[in-house]
Amino acid sequence: MNPEVSVHSSATSIGSAIIGAGLSGLSLALALHQQNIPSTIYESRPAPLNIGGAVMLSPNALKILDALGVYERVRAKGYNFSTLEYKNGSGELLEVYEFGSKEKYGYEALRIYRTVLIDELLAMLQEKNIAIVFGKKFTRVVAETEEDVTWEFQDGSTQTADILVGADGIHSSVRRYLYPDLVPSFTGMAGVTAAIPTAQLQLPPGFHIPVTILTPAGGFVIAPQEPDGSEVLIGKQKRMGSDFPSDRAGWDRYMGDKDTLVAFLQEGASDFPAIVQNAVSRIPRATINVWPFYVVPEMETWASDKRRVVIVGDGAHAIPPSAGQGINQAFEDVYMFALLLGQGEKVEMREALGFWQGYRQERIKKVMWVNRQIDLRRMPKEAEMSGEVIEEVELGWLFLPDFKDDVESWVKGRLEKGN
Repeated sequence: MNPEVSVHSSATSIGSAIIGAGLSGLSLALALHQQNIPSTIYESRPAPLNIGGAVMLSPNALKILDALGVYERVRAKGYNFSTLEYKNGSGELLEVYEFGSKEKYGYEALRIYRTVLIDELLAMLQEKNIAIVFGKKFTRVVAETEEDVTWEFQDGSTQTADILVGADGIHSSVRRYLYPDLVPSFTGMAGVTAAIPTAQLQLPPGFHIPVTILTPAGGFVIAPQEPDGSEVLIGKQKRMGSDFPSDRAGWDRYMGDKDTLVAFLQEGASDFPAIVQNAVSRIPRATINVWPFYVVPEMETWASDKRRVVIVGDGAHAIPPSAGQGINQAFEDVYMFALLLGQGEKVEMREALGFWQGYRQERIKKVMWVNRQIDLRRMPKEAEMSGEVIEEVELGWLFLPDFKDDVESWVKGRLEKGN
């Protein structure tokens, strides 16, 4: 199978290996199966991921999950909503951020626990007999040819496949094959969050959540979770000092100091309305989390020279969580990638991956702009110091893509050009 000739020689001949059984890897396997492309997932952990926290899914991702048959299985297992409001400390409405709309975009937004989504994807893969091998840690690519790629696991065993896909996160081991010296860059920002019962807020009648409450000191986020909205995430963004040790040991120490994290969440509470003061009055230490914001530089390519090794998701384009688009963009990556592989001999691999990466990077650049606009709203002092302008954010371009049509149109154009 020559990568300069075709994506794969037939709809059933390719053997794809996926490193990482997180949301990206699981959804990629499901998308490949839909294209009649077999795959096997390899996960370094001995069991499925069981990490806490909810994710925000917007219409662009929900359309993909719907196409894969996932959406109806999870829709009632999370909190459905349409808008996030920005209010000042006096309760005045400043802005409405549209995160979904059944009427405009086909879907409300969905806030759902990551573990719930992973469990449902695992169940679907089991139903379709898609293999997942746990306790197999990828270490290095041994050899790559025009036909296939061979890699090694930590236990010394090797495996060969037509394509190896790294869906193993921001600190991707597969990416090191493409970029041995690339290290994700800490932005100096982190989100500190906790979960509390919604009743603790003592919301006034008719008060809308999710909401971000803004004061000159910064923003405080309140976002419902659980299907009935009985729990909320609360959180603030923190600018870390320039001398902060952002290695794993530094983060472990910081995350372990629960008293300091509680103090940060409670800091300046008197500047906020009563619901925020109520929110931070009792913070369960066990629910506190810290999300450091890392980015990776824009890369020239997300694939190896022979096109047998590809990276997706955070490994290719880490997106800070300000706009809640990190996992949404990963779903876009894997769905489009699978659609292109499903085109078979109609297109060449090099051209297909070039179109895919260019399309994806253009959207990611725009998402990063949205992220920055949200950061400026949540940290007004930073906007004042930087002199940056807070602009209106329009999201139709984000929520209304038609990935399948865009892929088919590109393929049609290539075929017409070839003729």
